[in-house]
Amino acid sequence: MANKKIPLAAKLGLAAAALGAAALYNRKKARGAEAATPPAGKFVEVDGVRLHYVERGDGKPLVMLHGMAALVQDLLGSGLIDRAAERYRVIAFDRPGYGYSDRPRGTMWTPEAQAALIRAALVKLGIERPLVLGHSWGTLPALALALDHPDEVAGLVLLAGPYFPVKRPDPVLLALPSVPVVGTLLANTATPLLARAARNRVVKQIFAPNPVPPEFAAFPAELGLRPSHIQATAGDAGLLQLAELRLSKRYRELRLPVAIVAGDGDRLVPYAQAERLHALLPHSSLHRLNGTGHMVHWVALDDVMAAIDTVAARAVG
Repeated sequence: MANKKIPLAAKLGLAAAALGAAALYNRKKARGAEAATPPAGKFVEVDGVRLHYVERGDGKPLVMLHGMAALVQDLLGSGLIDRAAERYRVIAFDRPGYGYSDRPRGTMWTPEAQAALIRAALVKLGIERPLVLGHSWGTLPALALALDHPDEVAGLVLLAGPYFPVKRPDPVLLALPSVPVVGTLLANTATPLLARAARNRVVKQIFAPNPVPPEFAAFPAELGLRPSHIQATAGDAGLLQLAELRLSKRYRELRLPVAIVAGDGDRLVPYAQAERLHALLPHSSLHRLNGTGHMVHWVALDDVMAAIDTVAARAVG
């Protein structure tokens, strides 16, 4: 018996049913993730945008900004927040769209826009002239804050940052879920499923050449697979290269103390990026971590703390 050709309408119906099932499954997983990991800190609202932040310790203020696809639990789980809180007042934010922070549509959330929002939040919280630490993509709003408001930042600690544009296709591919309409569909259906399947491989890559610490198993990965979080990640990925190009033209303006921390085994951001930034900044110190990958705050916490203390000692005010 000859195979009957399936009508186009039937194929479309099957595809729609599959997408609907995927969306329902992802919604259920998102609700479960939020129930399992409620907000770890407090909220501050600025210009109608609600930001989630964790605050610990006393002393000189130290603001922390996580990287792309991460959230404040990355900084908590590594031990960085608690170690730093032994001698600093730590304020660690979920950047816009990540964790429990809002990311309203209609705004292009460039590093400069994120920096402006963080600055307004700090003003509202009464935080003056903090040290600012950023990891990976989080180094870009940290740099933008210091460049746009040089009198309001005491010093920078930059961990494994992508400071200069490099021709590579992955930021464009990662940005697909941020595209209007089609991106929203992907973020609610296929992308969480694909990301969930690839998670172990991706985690190994971001830690390589170091092994993944056992403590990382407690990281609430499902929070990062919610559609809103995926779209925030995609949005940051799409803005990366133009942001690097724009900000890198201004790095020489920086006059405050800067600590640049990077692993020479980083497989996501070449170590040469740190060397190049250090060469531009006469007030910077370069902290090379031999055999260390991208997640320096997990693998080399003592070195990161030493870099923070170096900047704090040199900061004025």
